[in-house]
Amino acid sequence: MTIEDKKIDFEKALEHFKADLSGVRTGRATPALLENLLVNSYGSKMPIKQLGSINVSDSKSMTVEPWDKSLLKEIEKAISAANLGLGTANEGNFIRVSVPHMTEENRRDLVKLVGEKTETARIAVRGIRDKIKEEIIEQEKNNEITEDDKFRMQKDLDEMTGKYNDQIKSLAESKEQEIMTI
Repeated sequence: MTIEDKKIDFEKALEHFKADLSGVRTGRATPALLENLLVNSYGSKMPIKQLGSINVSDSKSMTVEPWDKSLLKEIEKAISAANLGLGTANEGNFIRVSVPHMTEENRRDLVKLVGEKTETARIAVRGIRDKIKEEIIEQEKNNEITEDDKFRMQKDLDEMTGKYNDQIKSLAESKEQEIMTI
């Protein structure tokens, strides 16, 4: 095992964080706000993007048109339960979603939410690092690698972890700046 072999785990954590951030609203309508919201449908939870089409009408509103109209109530419930501060109106064949004007208080709340998502991503990266560190120690115990190799691999691992934490920090700062821009 090399540290490079485990890079994919870090990449997955980073991609998940990016997807999480795309769901945080910035004052304008975008399908990313809704597409990954989970809806109770057909006995399981499915993302909205798999249940219908999401169209942006203008900068402050969008529509969700499910392929199966019987899911309208469930989709409306999921959007309301997500606590994104979006207004919903069931129009019969589709749901109109309005994005309210951002207040200073909304912006601070969203920055706080970005902070929570950032911490979750950092915890995920630390978990991956800890798991890899355990594997390295186990390899040394089993005489698969030398003690020097162990220390070199741990150093490489710490450097890689630092790079991913820096990327997470950079993405979070960028999103916070986007939210606070009026």
